[in-house]
Amino acid sequence: MGSVRWGFRCGSWTPSRSEWLFAARCVQQEEKDRIGQFVFAKDAKSAMAGRLLLRKFVCEMMGIPWSQIRLNRSPRGKPYLVTTGSDPPWSFNISHQGDYAVLAAQQGVQVGVDVMKTTLPGSNSVPEFFRIMTRQFTAHEWSTIQSAASEHQQLAAFYRHWTLKESFIKAIGTGLGFNLQRAEFHLSPELLTLGTVLRQTKMHLDEEPEDLWVFEESLLDADHHVAVALGPADEASSAVRKRSFGDLSSCSALFVTKTKQHFQLNIHLRPALRK
Repeated sequence: MGSVRWGFRCGSWTPSRSEWLFAARCVQQEEKDRIGQFVFAKDAKSAMAGRLLLRKFVCEMMGIPWSQIRLNRSPRGKPYLVTTGSDPPWSFNISHQGDYAVLAAQQGVQVGVDVMKTTLPGSNSVPEFFRIMTRQFTAHEWSTIQSAASEHQQLAAFYRHWTLKESFIKAIGTGLGFNLQRAEFHLSPELLTLGTVLRQTKMHLDEEPEDLWVFEESLLDADHHVAVALGPADEASSAVRKRSFGDLSSCSALFVTKTKQHFQLNIHLRPALRK
């Protein structure tokens, strides 16, 4: 069965005005309107990259012409394809945070993905940040997080756990109503290093081992964790393949609609390298 893991480095994508307008014409009007609501250019770029990743996937892997792709969102915000004839059906999900947008897709299973950059939000110290987030993790998880030698390593462990929880929540489409402490993660004993994909991490759901879910963990670089939730378990595994803007728009067909001025970004293109 098919399996796709793609990543796009938004942090180094600096589109010219014409390139941004072209990208905006390659997505549905409602997608364009939503992206146009972002205050910061960085967030708009990440959201645009996510939508282009989705459309690229549907076009390239499902064989649906770009102009015929119609994406929608569930009541809880999970993207889905309005019509699909694939058998077994594809499940897909995107995430964007830090310098990356990522997509995970697979046939015959539920899929959720989350990416996080190891960085301290706001002006809080690490202990204060952890205090604020106390209720998000179980005692076992906090013990694992705080056992790391340095504060940076503790933050990395924090975001590793966070991506695991978010990937599961996004796969089941539950959203903000899910109590994060219901899903407790027991990390793989293997060291997570750049270029490897771990699948040994286990989840306990409501204090019971949950064997029907598989979690892939990988690093895009030294600071970006990615977790992919697959349920039920599947044998496929792959590292995230990095894509460039040229890749994302290579099979695009323009949606001829008026482009709003707030899509203009006074930056230049420097595409990410494909790995």
